Amino acid sequence: MHIDLNAFFASCEVIRDPSLSGLPLLIGHSGRSGIVSTASYEARKFGCHSGQPMFQALRLCPQAKVIPVDFDYYSMMSLSFFSYLRRYTPLVEPASIDEGYADMTERLKSESDPASFFLRLQSELKKETGLSCSIGVAPTKWLAKMASDLRKPMGMTILRRKDIPLLLYPLPIESFWGIGKKTSPRLREMGIQTIGDFAQKAEAGDPALRKELGKFFATAKEWVEGGGSDQVSISSEDPKSIGAQETLPHDCREFEEVAPYFAGIAEAISSRAKKERKEGKGISVNVKTLDFRLHSKATLLDSASNDPKKILEKVKPLFLELMSKLGNPEIRQIGITLTRLIDPRKETVQMSLWNYEEYEKKDATKLLIESLNRKMDKPMLKRASQAEKKEKPHGNKRRD
Repeated sequence: MHIDLNAFFASCEVIRDPSLSGLPLLIGHSGRSGIVSTASYEARKFGCHSGQPMFQALRLCPQAKVIPVDFDYYSMMSLSFFSYLRRYTPLVEPASIDEGYADMTERLKSESDPASFFLRLQSELKKETGLSCSIGVAPTKWLAKMASDLRKPMGMTILRRKDIPLLLYPLPIESFWGIGKKTSPRLREMGIQTIGDFAQKAEAGDPALRKELGKFFATAKEWVEGGGSDQVSISSEDPKSIGAQETLPHDCREFEEVAPYFAGIAEAISSRAKKERKEGKGISVNVKTLDFRLHSKATLLDSASNDPKKILEKVKPLFLELMSKLGNPEIRQIGITLTRLIDPRKETVQMSLWNYEEYEKKDATKLLIESLNRKMDKPMLKRASQAEKKEKPHGNKRRD
């Protein structure tokens, strides 16, 4: 199963403020350099979409409400989403903050009507969290991804291999997941207008198509023929690293464009590290270029940590160095990996006799907070000292 949350950022804002329901919403930063991260379905009717410059979106839909990105809040909602999925199966692989794969093979053995089961899963998610989703069910991950894209929002599609010619072949080539917006026009120039045209030329081993796609040709051919991976990847019991990635809504090359997504990724891996009671001594930043090649650059942290702010401090210089080395190409995916993980409880801590009691007290508080957050599966609690201090309004001073 591939499950994709519909207009996730916009949906989160409506959950937080129901008065926004039914309004055209643009999630992102305003100004000429701002980019639309998510457009609500109401805004999409005017031609607005993710990856679009904000000023262009507002020209198309002047009445749209612009809301800044709040990755902390979206990360919390994402944790609720994946926690919900794990009630049905432990085999869950997050693909990004708002989508993932789940192996439902064992779960479906007890269901006499699989279609009704998935519709029930979908409606219960909406009821419990307020989040709507589209579901694709298929024998491979690529087919499941394609199936979930067929009906949005709140759609559900079961795609069998024998259904590929009927359901996928008529689709425009731009809808082929994995083929970017820069490649699609070149394929159209070669006479490939639909996925069916692609399948026909791939089957014939068209030399021009091979040259255009390079190493990706064999993978794409396998996918459209019904092959490819069906393995859902989950974290090991004792992970040696914790990483996450985000497929960008549009091809990027500037750090300012990807910075908000890096922030969300850092929050996600921080939450996972804290849940696993792990801290990392190293960090790796990776990017995937338009030819699907993965490139990475790594460094060490100043000290072992799972703090998202400390992780982000290293991200920008690593990203800039990596992009410079590659010649500043356009990229389609970014990721961060926390490496060289340790369990701080098992590390030897050097301290003096004089500060032992203070350290022990602070450590016990930290462990208690982390334990409670794990039980709720949400980062709901923190030390008072970590909370932002807000100035008290004038005329409302408290006497001590």
